[in-house]
Amino acid sequence: MIRGMKFGRLALALALAAAAFAVAPVAAGGAGSGDSAAFEPVAVEHKLGKASIERRPERVAALDMNELDFLDQLGVPVAGTAKDFVPHFLSKYRDDPDVADLGFIVKPNIERVNALRPDLVLITSLQAEHYRELSRFAPVIHFDVDYRDSGARHIEVVKDHLMTLARIFGKEEVAREKIADLDGKLFELQTVTRTSDKRALIVMHNNGAFSAFGVRSRYGFVFDAFGVKPANEAAETGLHGQPVTSEFIQATNPDIIFVIDRTAVMERRSVLDVATIENPLLRQTNAWKHGKVVLVDPEAWYVTAASVTSLKIMMEDVGSAYRGQ
Repeated sequence: MIRGMKFGRLALALALAAAAFAVAPVAAGGAGSGDSAAFEPVAVEHKLGKASIERRPERVAALDMNELDFLDQLGVPVAGTAKDFVPHFLSKYRDDPDVADLGFIVKPNIERVNALRPDLVLITSLQAEHYRELSRFAPVIHFDVDYRDSGARHIEVVKDHLMTLARIFGKEEVAREKIADLDGKLFELQTVTRTSDKRALIVMHNNGAFSAFGVRSRYGFVFDAFGVKPANEAAETGLHGQPVTSEFIQATNPDIIFVIDRTAVMERRSVLDVATIENPLLRQTNAWKHGKVVLVDPEAWYVTAASVTSLKIMMEDVGSAYRGQ
């Protein structure tokens, strides 16, 4: 009798265990994926090749600051990143000892990346020369953003990449909310810029010298997508801009001048002020006369400029030039 009861209890325990397993399946993404749905493999084609993601990544290496911001916006943990020029809005990753330092943005430490054992590596054209080497030990996705001629599709490229990463990490709803917010801010900016007759010039400051960026440059989207009217429409300036003099700026006579202080980023010092660049020629421009020389956020404009947070900061910088016009 006692023996039969023992067998009966054992059978009941096994039945309960089987039932519990049936209602709580293990997620295909693995432990810590935060998504109980089965993972559907994702194939991502990009300019350098194709990445096949067979399971939800759990150890992601973001070698570019734009990629780091995408993951931050989606709430995806980061295993490692390049920590040489982390913008202020992502500083928590620079200061977090649990996020591995993978070297420099333009020259990642491949040995450190390998030692991290990532199951996904995110890069841009800045790290493109390391694509084959990185691909030997992890799937690699190249963000196909054009830093030489960003143009009208820049915002769409950013949104498309955000949705690609969202599909991989099961964060589609989060991405849609971020995109809706970005679109709303862009619409607000365009309603001001496209009805204004103000003409703007984008210049980069580098140790006392200036380069200008036109409609065919890394900041082309400021004119195409943001709706800013260019003061110098003929300029085709690519990635680094066209060296210009104060005489050029005075002759162009922009109504607004956006100044990107590259020196502040590279030498890790405070952004220059208007008084620092003042001279008799610049004082003759409409921008100077009407207080429309805008010192923009150099980390958003120079270090990133192709992610959700950086675009929102850039829109705010541009919008500030049109207030009270």
